[in-house]
Amino acid sequence: MAREGPRPSYDPAGPDHALRAALQDLRTGRWMAMRTLLADTAPGWQWTQRTQVLAAAAAGTDVVRAWLAEEPDSVHAAVMHARVGVERALRAQREKHLRTHELWIEAWDAAQSATRIAPKDPVPWVCLLALAQLDPEQRWEEHRAAAPEPMLPPGPWGLLAEAGRRDPYNREAHHRMLQFLYARGGTGRLAEAAGYAQWAAGQAPPGSALHVLPLYVRVERYRRDSGHDAALDLHWVAEDAAREAERALHFWFTHTHRAERSLLDLNHLAHALWGSLRFPDAVRVFEAIGPYFTPPPWMYRTPDRGRAVEVFTQARDRCRAAADGSRP
Repeated sequence: MAREGPRPSYDPAGPDHALRAALQDLRTGRWMAMRTLLADTAPGWQWTQRTQVLAAAAAGTDVVRAWLAEEPDSVHAAVMHARVGVERALRAQREKHLRTHELWIEAWDAAQSATRIAPKDPVPWVCLLALAQLDPEQRWEEHRAAAPEPMLPPGPWGLLAEAGRRDPYNREAHHRMLQFLYARGGTGRLAEAAGYAQWAAGQAPPGSALHVLPLYVRVERYRRDSGHDAALDLHWVAEDAAREAERALHFWFTHTHRAERSLLDLNHLAHALWGSLRFPDAVRVFEAIGPYFTPPPWMYRTPDRGRAVEVFTQARDRCRAAADGSRP
């Protein structure tokens, strides 16, 4: 008999309890817990991820500005200032705000300053890479550099390389490159994004989150086609879709531990394995997700995006039932 799991919830901190505590402090207008958390965070995936989540929460406040005013020589405060500036600029662009260009330039200045203040940190370069999507026409020279592979389009490759020098195979940097390619628009551009994701995954060592990149492009193509009419259609059971899911499972999931995994990556992998009918494998990933979930990619499987948690729960229960039924 299938197990009924708890109703999952979305939490930007996921299982990171220290990050959750800092977020709670930040939302009350205080920055001390954020400073302490970042001081205790080692370089690598967790550093990039924590600064991103904190910036998303701080973007609507003056908390980071207050921190920087209090401690103007703080390297971490300068990096967070750049993070918050980028978040505000991207939000303004999504909302078509009149101050988008102004916020873009402010964010670019803050990120450039952070590259000098924190020369070994990949995050300021990730910030500059994130801002590239605001220039889909590639008017800025740094956004039309030649690609390292002839089949790939010109883009902000120099920025990606700078992030990579400081943190090889940085997960967010490559996702920012994908967003830049998406922003260029058009069906052909999506094919470029797919080629890029395959190239990046092919360069990555076992355990790298870049092996999950092709799953994101497949979801993006599905989203653009508004293909939520069928729960398990040919888009997901096709041979190449199943192969992408299997590669992500074997080259990423099986080589990593819980603390090294992005919750968003786990949800995309569970979704891909469910869609390709690999139910026992999907159960392993659902177990790793635990009580948390992320609205993407589940929300693209229904015209009512508010039902994402229901789609997730149904998929999890379906996989568990199938896996239980296959056991003697």
